[in-house]
Amino acid sequence: MTLATDLMTWALYGAFAVVAVAQIMAMIRLWVGPNTGDRILALDTMFINAIGLIVLLGIYQGTRIYFEASLIIAMLGFISTVAYARFVLRGDIIE
Repeated sequence: MTLATDLMTWALYGAFAVVAVAQIMAMIRLWVGPNTGDRILALDTMFINAIGLIVLLGIYQGTRIYFEASLIIAMLGFISTVAYARFVLRGDIIE
C-alpha cells in the first residue's frame, strides 16, 4: 500500500469516529432535550449524521449504491422533520 491509500484509510477511520461521536451526542440531546424544539433539531441532526455515515461507508467500500440510499434517507429525513414540526405547531399535519 502506498502512503496515499494509508492516509485515505486513516482519514476515513477518523471521519467514522467523528460522525459516530456526533451521532451519540445527538442521541443524548434527543433523550435529554429540555423542550420539543430541541428534540426535533436533534432528530434532524441524527438524520444528517446517518447520511454522513452511509456516504463514508460508500467511500470506504467503493460502491455507488450507498450514495443513492443516502439521497432517499435525506428526502425522508426532510419530510419527517417538516411533518413533526407542523404537528407540534398546529396539532395536525395535513389541513
